[in-house]
Amino acid sequence: MNAPLPIGQTLLAAGLIGEDQLRIALHEQQARHAPLGQVLVELGFVSEAALREALAARSGLRGVDLATALADPDALARVPHALARRHRLLPLQYDAARHRLIVAMADAHDIVALDRLRAELGPEVHIELRLAGDGELGRAIDLHYGQASSIEELVRALEQRTGAAGSPARDPQLVVRLVDALLADAVSRGASDLHFEPEAGFLRIRHRIDGALRQARALHRACWPELAVRLKVLAGLDIAESRSPQDGRISLTIGGRAVDFRVATQPTLHGENLVLRILDRDKGIVPLAALGLTPAQADDLARILARPEGLVLVVGPTGSGKTTTLYSILNHLSSEAVNVMTLEDPVEYPLAMIRQTQVGEASRLDFADGVRALLRQDPDVILIGEIRDADTATMALRAALTGHQVFATLHANSVFGALPRLVEIGLPPELLAGNLTGILSQRLVRRLCPACRVPAPASAEEIARLGLPADAPPPVLHHPAGCPACDFRGYRGRLAITELLPFDATLDELVARRAHAAELRAAARRQGFRSLAEDGVRRVLDGSTSLRELARVVDLSALPVAAGAGAEQR
Repeated sequence: MNAPLPIGQTLLAAGLIGEDQLRIALHEQQARHAPLGQVLVELGFVSEAALREALAARSGLRGVDLATALADPDALARVPHALARRHRLLPLQYDAARHRLIVAMADAHDIVALDRLRAELGPEVHIELRLAGDGELGRAIDLHYGQASSIEELVRALEQRTGAAGSPARDPQLVVRLVDALLADAVSRGASDLHFEPEAGFLRIRHRIDGALRQARALHRACWPELAVRLKVLAGLDIAESRSPQDGRISLTIGGRAVDFRVATQPTLHGENLVLRILDRDKGIVPLAALGLTPAQADDLARILARPEGLVLVVGPTGSGKTTTLYSILNHLSSEAVNVMTLEDPVEYPLAMIRQTQVGEASRLDFADGVRALLRQDPDVILIGEIRDADTATMALRAALTGHQVFATLHANSVFGALPRLVEIGLPPELLAGNLTGILSQRLVRRLCPACRVPAPASAEEIARLGLPADAPPPVLHHPAGCPACDFRGYRGRLAITELLPFDATLDELVARRAHAAELRAAARRQGFRSLAEDGVRRVLDGSTSLRELARVVDLSALPVAAGAGAEQR
């Protein structure tokens, strides 16, 4: 029997990496003394999922996607947390009848780990291996075993060392460990933001998960000064400055993957308030097919992206997922044959093969000047992080006029609200006509937890709010309940509801003659346009979210009668 190929040659033979990429990775491996697969993932040459599947095919073992797999509590109880963390393994399922334990590992040939596991389980338990990505394992171990107990121990130790004067005794290592644990806990829980909020008598720590803030824990106020100093040191901020706002950035490796934190301080009545935006690179790129568009919307977007030039806008309020959508589009367009360049404030997620530039006070570059500079770099596709003023809008339109695909964000409430906003900024409608190729507006709603959502026939009031015919059979709607899988929130994750307006000759003519929004809306409806509210109704009817959650995010009063009747047609 032939020996399996080294992982680098396996990936090369599968066409997942090139010779140049393998040579670079081997050079980095010698410098870092790290596994080649880990180096390839960190360099962005191959995804963790592709690496996992290649390793599984090479070894003959089955792979497992830990992002979707749930560990059995009985299996977790059989392997101590310390053993799982030390040897990078996760028990997934235990069959008591056959004394079989399924375990996920990144290295099936780690004899030391397997020996320690067999010694812990006893000779009667048969171990069946599954291959998982190393980064996935770190995240899953933290998620399933949790870090709450270790955090509580560190908090108690810190509070017990509070001196008589009310300030904690110096113990830098204790503070370092607590800050690391708090950051890792927020990442493992899927938080998008981490808030440190000093009050008169205590420090409140809150997570923003799926768009909603939730208190994680409260600490004695005496703990905050040293925690704040540690966070500011990590972010490269001035620890002596506490009366003026500061901005910084932290880059850490948590659970085997790179995570960035954008740090902002704000002086308040009771001390400095710190908010950390969590920029998880693994979540920054969503495949275009996973954006949740209807087939008709996906076709419209494909036609927009197929046009070689023009301006495409993504609109919505802060936190509506505009950046994620734009990154998904850029990732779809990016290839060796296309030069993609961006201007962002700030650059949130590094993207392979895309030239990203940060604008702002630190770089002494604004969006308008940045576009002028980019046009001399032979770009095919340009992303402008935000159109804020007339100069930036004019340069974006000029780039579209000169044969470039230009993508930008704009603060507007809907696709029809974007047009008057552009005119107000200073763009003449006559130039927009023919050069504005599409506008996408979106919002994020929380997704119902599939493990505990509760079905119930819609009431007459709910039918009316959904815009359905009163005499139609009542649909089955789902409501949040709460279970351990969703941390008793009733929701787990978020999804986008969208409205997409592709421009054609009819709409261009209406824009050029400054038609009212009602005329534009009527013409768009004749093309099959679906509003945000109508797309949200589709998501309520298919059980993805609840009516209450949809009503929290969009105005349902403008729904036409029977809007949901054709929800499955487009």
